[in-house]
Amino acid sequence: MTNDDSTRMTAVVCHAPKDYRVEQVTRPRAGPREMVIRIAACGICASDCKCYSGAKMFWGGPSPWVKAPVIPGHEFFGYVDELGEGAAEHFGVEVGERVIAEQIVPCGKCRYCRSGQYWMCEVHNIFGFQREVADGGMADYMRIPPTAIVHRIPDGISLEDAAIIEPLACAIHTVNRGDVQLDDVVVIAGAGPLGLMMTQVAHLKTPKRLVVIDLLDERLELAREYGADVTINPKRDDALEFVRSLTNGYGCDVYIETTGAAAGVGQGLQLIRKLGRFVEFSVFGEDATVDWSIIGDRKELDVRGAHLGPYCYPVAIDLLARGLVTSKGIVTHGFTLDEWDEAIKIANSPASIKVLMKPR
Repeated sequence: MTNDDSTRMTAVVCHAPKDYRVEQVTRPRAGPREMVIRIAACGICASDCKCYSGAKMFWGGPSPWVKAPVIPGHEFFGYVDELGEGAAEHFGVEVGERVIAEQIVPCGKCRYCRSGQYWMCEVHNIFGFQREVADGGMADYMRIPPTAIVHRIPDGISLEDAAIIEPLACAIHTVNRGDVQLDDVVVIAGAGPLGLMMTQVAHLKTPKRLVVIDLLDERLELAREYGADVTINPKRDDALEFVRSLTNGYGCDVYIETTGAAAGVGQGLQLIRKLGRFVEFSVFGEDATVDWSIIGDRKELDVRGAHLGPYCYPVAIDLLARGLVTSKGIVTHGFTLDEWDEAIKIANSPASIKVLMKPR
């Protein structure tokens, strides 16, 4: 699809579950202290797949998370194309520079924003799910509002590496929530894009043992390349026996749940030792039901959530610039916007790990 009208652009538009259309829409313009970026790439996240499939956390209840129609996409980066009045000074950028905006657009007024905990903003506008502030990055161009948090991307970082900055920031925050120590046995459940990035980050923390669990051998092989000491495929391995053999029968010190499957929660409660640290990252498509007495009465666990990547984008960019973390092996497919139907099909299958949408 070609676009010769400078006032129009190509975009994927979410109208309802499984009703995403490639359309010609009005190209955004930059208002005061705003900018417009030309999208270089936008990843399809597991949450995008769940949203497309109609998971109730996105569409259910009296106040649904998704407010359609909306252009999806929060794993984006691009080139500064237009700067509104005062935007250059406000964001500290110039036309042509590569930039990324954090996925949340803080309101700046609620108790969380005022206390520096902006990632838990009460209003909680996230690019690609609601239009109150701006659309997402599955388009030719995207408007960045004044309250967005913007970071510049060095020229030496490849397109594929730049495209994983957002999920890598989430991975860093999650591993940090685990408070990994040198003598810890750490288990990461799930070797999808986030789990594989968490593996690389956790490896940099040099725990005593790093264990990764997944059902796909190809992903476990990647996990070993990224620093996992032990990999477990529950289809043929007894995860509990493996972990106990590494810990004198006690269980792991840190369990990071990133499978997105309810079974991963129950598995973690079995594998983790008493007084261990359980970090929950996943976005679930269904309710996860567990025996809460394990958390309190039996093990007195420290259960920690992990949401987004606050204060971690500069760290992610630095790790990529220094070659300490890589997208190689994680980014497996690239599609144009016009190929959306094929892209979401592949993203929703074991055939891919990370799928990128590339407008050009």
